[in-house]
Amino acid sequence: MTGLLESAKPFLLPMLYAVVIVLVLPLVAGYIVLMERKVMADMQVRLGPMRVGPHGLLQPIADAVKLLLKEDIIPDEADKLIFWIAPVLSVTTAMLALSAIAIGPVFQIADLNVGLLFVLGVSALGIYGIVLGGWASNSHYSLLGALRSAAQLVSYETAAGMALVGGLLLAGSLSTKEIVATQAGDGVWFIFGAPVGFFIYLVASIAETNRAPFDLPEAESELVAGYMTEYSGFRWALYFLAEYANMIVVAAIATTLFLGGWLRPFSSTPAFNFLDYAPAALMLVIAAYCFWRVPKQPVQVQKGFLAVVGLLFMGLAAILAAPLFASAGSLVAAAKPGLHGAFWFLLKVTLYIYVFMWLRFTFPRYRFDQLMRLGWQFLIPLSIANVMAIGIALVLHRESGWGRVPAFLLMNVLTLGVAALLASAGEKKEKAKNEPMVGEA
Repeated sequence: MTGLLESAKPFLLPMLYAVVIVLVLPLVAGYIVLMERKVMADMQVRLGPMRVGPHGLLQPIADAVKLLLKEDIIPDEADKLIFWIAPVLSVTTAMLALSAIAIGPVFQIADLNVGLLFVLGVSALGIYGIVLGGWASNSHYSLLGALRSAAQLVSYETAAGMALVGGLLLAGSLSTKEIVATQAGDGVWFIFGAPVGFFIYLVASIAETNRAPFDLPEAESELVAGYMTEYSGFRWALYFLAEYANMIVVAAIATTLFLGGWLRPFSSTPAFNFLDYAPAALMLVIAAYCFWRVPKQPVQVQKGFLAVVGLLFMGLAAILAAPLFASAGSLVAAAKPGLHGAFWFLLKVTLYIYVFMWLRFTFPRYRFDQLMRLGWQFLIPLSIANVMAIGIALVLHRESGWGRVPAFLLMNVLTLGVAALLASAGEKKEKAKNEPMVGEA
């Protein structure tokens, strides 16, 4: 029995992390939806969800209960087995992709030497859930949405992959931990070395997750909600969960490769060590805001709930502050890298997702031909030019003795020049296309 426990010990912590992700991810996705609705309401000068809980804080719980209680309808002519499997496949691949991502230096299910490649490969399988769901529904609308989604993901995965190749050239490794360690050793995040690559990945990740303004597969004004038209109840909720889980995955990849992972800003500069107090200070500010709003709640239950939320953030502040005041070498002090690393990682992921929301409420939806043109005629050539320019910069820096700053400055100037040429060529094609033909009335 003792030998069995010893052999199982290396797997206990990863299993615990996996259980935490499976249990917490649906709740996180629900509160990302609430955050999105609140951000949209703020941009449109209104309040958003306010009825369920103080300031709508219990709205995700109410939505989950509603979806669980809704009638589950399967069309008569649908392929029932594939109709059932398709949403499960989408959400499973999204969750599985999180297993190789390091949420801080401690929290990681599997530290693979090809971690980033594994994440990209597993994420790419999610398209099968969309295509099979559209086909199994036996609906023209669903099938059109599924085909649109397949074309869109194939187009933009190419650009996203090439953008990541540029970052991998800088890192020299596919391991997510090694990528962050390289940025810590260099003292600079890769977004400053390859800003064009980050921009390409940002745009491609929006399209990959079917988010506006690239939400053509779910264009409800044209396709009655696209590939999930025939889904209802909890099966529809699984597709919804998969979409938001994929948002977290692409944000985590961007954070790891371009934004320093779990590193705090200026982590290699002792003069900025005061930023170690920022996590606890932020939790205290949120707690103070909750207590300030407690008397303003109209119902006693809401006052009590908001006070509990404030106490929760005070507890988080105490947990994040404890390692800063613990004696060196103690167990509490040793927890600092894991706790603070997870905080900075999740903060960067949250800000990346906020940019998704900001763009959704700012730009109108693209036409499908515009979507394809942006992917194939602009982003893919630009991503190839970006990889070549990064390669040139690395050769100049490592082989020819150039300084890091002039080498990468030249690289970015070359890449931006290619972007200007591609944009100009695309504009000329669009003008030529829209000009009336000779003899046309």
